[in-house]
Amino acid sequence: MSVPPESAVPPSPPPEPDMPPPVGPSHEERQWALIAHLSALLGGLVTGHWLGIGCFLGPLIIWLVKRDSMPFVDDQAKEALNFNITVAIVSALLLVLTVLTLGIGLILTIPVGVVVGIFWLVCLIIAAIKANEGERYRYPLCLRLIK
Repeated sequence: MSVPPESAVPPSPPPEPDMPPPVGPSHEERQWALIAHLSALLGGLVTGHWLGIGCFLGPLIIWLVKRDSMPFVDDQAKEALNFNITVAIVSALLLVLTVLTLGIGLILTIPVGVVVGIFWLVCLIIAAIKANEGERYRYPLCLRLIK
């Protein structure tokens, strides 16, 4: 005897495969990497761009604290630190050039300083956006002093 279609038990759906762990940095890692990049902006605003010291203190602190526990933050904070050290070196060289030329070098150092400042700001914003998206960002024209 056949079973009427209404009383037949429907086949159970196939089991769903286990979801693989998310690939890429976690939300917390992306957030810390974002903070590492933006802390340079905060340091630059607080201490002034020409001093240069404040620009790399934030990335340095974040890198020292998080480098062992979060690989993505280690990479991005190190990248931010290297870039901001590079900008600080360029700023110091411009200041030395101005002093050595007794101010005559301002004809060159002011426009170059403005270009460097705009370049720094644009790269920093791009890096922060990329870090928040979970992408590893490499700054252009950056000395890789911290490996």
